[in-house]
Amino acid sequence: MIRLFTAIAVPPEIGQGLLSRQHGIEGARWRPLEAFHITLRFIGDVQEPVAAELDEALAEIDTPAFDLELTGAGVFGEGVDIHAVWAGVGDSAPLRHLQKANERAARAVELKPEGRLYTPHVTLAYLKRPAVPEVGAWVQANNLLHSPSFRVDRFGLYSSWRTHEGSAYRLEREYPLRR
Repeated sequence: MIRLFTAIAVPPEIGQGLLSRQHGIEGARWRPLEAFHITLRFIGDVQEPVAAELDEALAEIDTPAFDLELTGAGVFGEGVDIHAVWAGVGDSAPLRHLQKANERAARAVELKPEGRLYTPHVTLAYLKRPAVPEVGAWVQANNLLHSPSFRVDRFGLYSSWRTHEGSAYRLEREYPLRR
């Protein structure tokens, strides 16, 4: 079994701006620069043959490259159940198109449909029973986040595994977008 997801890597120059925002929440497990990504489709645990079929389906995606910006900040969860803080992604029809193409590729290899509403974001920290006022202050301090525009000319298939420091990721395959 291999745990997979598809994502767009955040360029290091954009990620540097996110690193400077990683403070102010006690106990937060801040993510390192190399972990910053925008998930397109969480796949989960699959057998190697399914992963190979998915790779073939993803390689068939034919969409043009596009530009993105990070905007705003938010959380997943409510109250003491808040479990992550994130940087948002500006509204983008090409991003939605690419995400839907990834969803179609997953369904083509008979993976279950994603049941959650797609909320493009970059996870900055995972939280466990945080102080709600600290999280609220962090969101308020970062809600005007706005990165420079960056070019998305590829996406990747990543494997994931858990470590003592949190999840670690490895790029398994990249898929170029049409220029």
